[in-house]
Amino acid sequence: MSDSIKHECGIAMLRLLKPLDYYEKKYGSKYWGLNRMYLLMEKQHNRGQDGAGLASIKFDTEPGQQYIHIAKSNSNKPIQDVLKQAFSDEKFLGELYLGHLRYGTFGKNEMENLHPFLRESNWKTRSLVLAGNFNLTNMDEMMEKIITLGQHPVKTADTAIILEKIGHFLDREVERLFKFYKLEGFDNMAITHKIAEELDLKNVLQQASKHWDGGYVMGGMLGHGDAFVLRDPNGIRPCYYYQNDEIVVVTSERPVIQTAFNLTKDDVKELGCGEALIIKRNGNISLKQIIEPATPAKCSFERIYFSRGTDSEIYEERKNLGRNLKGAILKAINYDLKNTVISYIPNTASVAFQGLAQSLNEYVDQERINEILERQKQNKISEDDLKEIFSLAPRREYIVVKDVKMRTFITNDDDRDNMVAHVYDVTYGQVRDYVDNLVVLDDSIVRGTTLKQSIIKMLDKLNPKKIVIASSAPQIRYPDCYGIDMSRMSEFIAFNATISLLKERGLTNVIDDVYNKCKAQENLPKEDIINHVREIYKPFTNDEITGSITKLLTPEDCKAQIEIVYQTIEGLHEACPNNTGDWYFTGKYPTAGGNKVVNQAFINFYEGSTKRAY
Repeated sequence: MSDSIKHECGIAMLRLLKPLDYYEKKYGSKYWGLNRMYLLMEKQHNRGQDGAGLASIKFDTEPGQQYIHIAKSNSNKPIQDVLKQAFSDEKFLGELYLGHLRYGTFGKNEMENLHPFLRESNWKTRSLVLAGNFNLTNMDEMMEKIITLGQHPVKTADTAIILEKIGHFLDREVERLFKFYKLEGFDNMAITHKIAEELDLKNVLQQASKHWDGGYVMGGMLGHGDAFVLRDPNGIRPCYYYQNDEIVVVTSERPVIQTAFNLTKDDVKELGCGEALIIKRNGNISLKQIIEPATPAKCSFERIYFSRGTDSEIYEERKNLGRNLKGAILKAINYDLKNTVISYIPNTASVAFQGLAQSLNEYVDQERINEILERQKQNKISEDDLKEIFSLAPRREYIVVKDVKMRTFITNDDDRDNMVAHVYDVTYGQVRDYVDNLVVLDDSIVRGTTLKQSIIKMLDKLNPKKIVIASSAPQIRYPDCYGIDMSRMSEFIAFNATISLLKERGLTNVIDDVYNKCKAQENLPKEDIINHVREIYKPFTNDEITGSITKLLTPEDCKAQIEIVYQTIEGLHEACPNNTGDWYFTGKYPTAGGNKVVNQAFINFYEGSTKRAY
């Protein structure tokens, strides 16, 4: 991805179902569980580089002994730092672990913002550790509900509110059981054991999550040893798990579990929409439907960019995204493959590039067959003819090179832009001056800033006749509110290009009308709000908007002709049939809170505010 955006966090949970000495005897190390956690977190480092955290719970500790341990780090190497802390203290060894990798979409990367979070109590059954990959759209509403419960929250971040919401109903469940067994004549110690055995996590989660609006996978651990992982009813955020007689493991990505435990794809299961995996202290494991499943809207950006391409399904889907661009690219180069070089922007577009290259090879193979058959009909085929026919092949070259991250303390805007232009470099001598077209594939185009300031300028130095930038994702038109750092309308080149078109064609009344409609709904319940921002795009075709994007992204002094090519929505769904969540492309949000967020984002744009919409 040429535009850097922060996104989805990652989680990892590991429950050891056997006594700790079992793993030391079988695997030769008392640190076996921690070693697995290191693998589970390190293999998901793509999901969070702003910070990391790890919590452990030790069973059967004596009163006065600490049973919950938490390590966090926001250093340059947070995973290594956290595990170093854990390995340096044997007390960190436990039967239950919960790890988190943070990409902060909101808030600073201070230690207090790092997961896991702890709600501590002298009652083990009331102590709650929470970490998750989530974003809720209705935090104002959730805050009001917390206050009506009689609480006085000090922190307003969604993590803090969720922690208190679950904690409140956890307290009520503990109190319910305590009162029941007190009336039955049990003493306090016996009641404590009964609570641990019979605590109903399904009921706690159902009560706590009633009004949540957003995308989430939340992992939680209770001090006495119960644990859960809950997924949102649309399945927006990803979650996978595996269990056998030794372990239960949960992560945000499937191949992580495959690698850490040497498993096949079919061994690892996906947690269902609105489901919770509940692990009791006694080792009982169950799947519970906490929230009624809604229409699945699994995030398609996971497949395009966020998740690791080592997942077998994601790898094929990314190849298909590239393959589906073949027709548009051939049209853009006027089918002149003889004078075209194809390449990609490192590194996440590499798999889609394989699909594109393979599809072009298939196209060339068919062209060769057709040419040979035609010449055979005319009895005009010779060895030289065959050499000429087979000389046609897509020219694949490694053109764009991304240098190590460049940092600068330069404060002058012009000088800083000049430094940004050198984040990428190019390979010289592979493009013939003013003869070759140059096709470069990117996985998506969000802001377009890096393309204009750096990549296109660098490519233009190679003197191609034409530069075609192809995006394996469709035009990004709308903000995300479920965990991706795309919250402001002005950040999207597709939106800016459309606004430019409206102004050029004297249709600024459309902008005013949409603002007035959004403003009229500002204080309505989220369930009654309609996404009026979609009307901004209605006057134009995709091609017209793409043309305007091309105009905005073409540097003033560019010599080559520039053309932008986008994936279609149909091509996206054909390539990624099971991840249909496409709200950032279509404006079709899976939750009511999404419509509220997009309208507020447009109001902010119109009023000149740079604040977030949620």
